[in-house]
Amino acid sequence: MAILRVVPDHFNIRFMRARLIAFPLTVALSLASVLAFVFIGPNYGIDFRGGTSIELSRVDAEIGVGEIREIVGALDLGDVQVQEVSAPDGDMNFLLRIEQQEGDEASQQAAIDQIRTALGDRVAFERTESVGARVAGELASKAAIATLITILAVMIYVWFRFEWQFAVGAIIGTINDVLMTLGFFVVTGLEFNLASIAAILTIVGFSLNDKVVVYDRIREVLRKYKKLSISDVLDRGINETMSRTLITSLTTLLVLGALFFLGGEVIRSFVAAMLFGVVAAVYSSIYIGAPVLIYFNLRRDTSTEEAETPPTAPTAAVEG
Repeated sequence: MAILRVVPDHFNIRFMRARLIAFPLTVALSLASVLAFVFIGPNYGIDFRGGTSIELSRVDAEIGVGEIREIVGALDLGDVQVQEVSAPDGDMNFLLRIEQQEGDEASQQAAIDQIRTALGDRVAFERTESVGARVAGELASKAAIATLITILAVMIYVWFRFEWQFAVGAIIGTINDVLMTLGFFVVTGLEFNLASIAAILTIVGFSLNDKVVVYDRIREVLRKYKKLSISDVLDRGINETMSRTLITSLTTLLVLGALFFLGGEVIRSFVAAMLFGVVAAVYSSIYIGAPVLIYFNLRRDTSTEEAETPPTAPTAAVEG
């Protein structure tokens, strides 16, 4: 039986030949993402702007999420989120969120009264909770701290797992993925909320995993083929892991694509960020994580014995 091969044997794309363009361009885009996030800012959700959460139970069996979103959206109360949640009795209730209204608490209460009037007796109000600007600010601070702690933990792990050049390369590549994702939120205008932070933390994990796999193969090639230049070592390591990279990333993108189109509005921003982040993580493993090893003057372990000569590469190599 023939074996299905995603990548043919002796796959040989010369990725490092494009590093002089790809690396500075990516760094420039990362800096632009930071500036856009700071000076333009993303579309913050209720979690970071403050607002009111209202749990509704269904009285009219015919009413659904879409209809509630349409009714409340027509009241012009700003950002409105509606999703189904499990109730203690096992039924499905609705969780309605509206952003903080301009003015004092009376303005927020007036908005709640408008919702009560618009929905009438088709739903019952189970509970109402308000998130003020101060609480929203605390959530933003804790989210930033959680992200920084995660990146720090990643740095410590890779530092002990590999040589320091690999650790620094993994951190630079992972930070690049985070910054590019933040820029993606600004450019697309997708809502930035706590789910977005979860997406960023997930991207950090995916990015680290991909870079560890690539680095592990690069280290093997570095020890095995002593006569190859560092650029050729990096190219060979990346090409030898390309099949695994494509299978992992494509299957992940397939699932995320299904969630994006079929998962509904509630998780769309989370899934969109994940789609972008997976692609960014694979790209940064090649054009950020690998070139950094050259710039940091990665050296061979000369204490090991001379290894075998690498097999001859295909005559028609693909330029990267």
